[in-house]
Amino acid sequence: MALEELYKEVILDHYKSPRNKRGLPGAELSCRKNNPLCGDEITVHAHLADGKVAEVTFEGSGCSISQASASMLTESVTGRTVEEAGQMVAEFRGMMEGKVEPDEESFGDLVALKGVVKYPVRIKCAVLAWDVFQEALSGTERSQAGAGAASGERPHTR
Repeated sequence: MALEELYKEVILDHYKSPRNKRGLPGAELSCRKNNPLCGDEITVHAHLADGKVAEVTFEGSGCSISQASASMLTESVTGRTVEEAGQMVAEFRGMMEGKVEPDEESFGDLVALKGVVKYPVRIKCAVLAWDVFQEALSGTERSQAGAGAASGERPHTR
């Protein structure tokens, strides 16, 4: 099986059997965004404990790429420190911009999304959940700095 076919299988697997697609009662972080151009909608919930991302879930609907990417996000950042999770978001975004060459050891299934770079219109689908998660984390950082989260589609702590 060609590598590209294997990557398609990984994306389809995460789309058909998404990991952690559910609400998360008691989540300290929750943020929702949508992509009005294609209709993708993602809400990310996170539970933080001892400076780590203890659990991440998502809810939403959209294309296979947005939903698979959200599923992969939940697996990729869970268990990392907040700082490591933020770094993972930056590295993923760098991969989607063609600036970071992923290695399978640190990126795992996320490498399957590298092919999306060939289709610029689909990059927003792949990064939507990551942007939502980053915004939720940023809200925590602002909140911890005493600034508090803004209203609207901004993240909020519970």
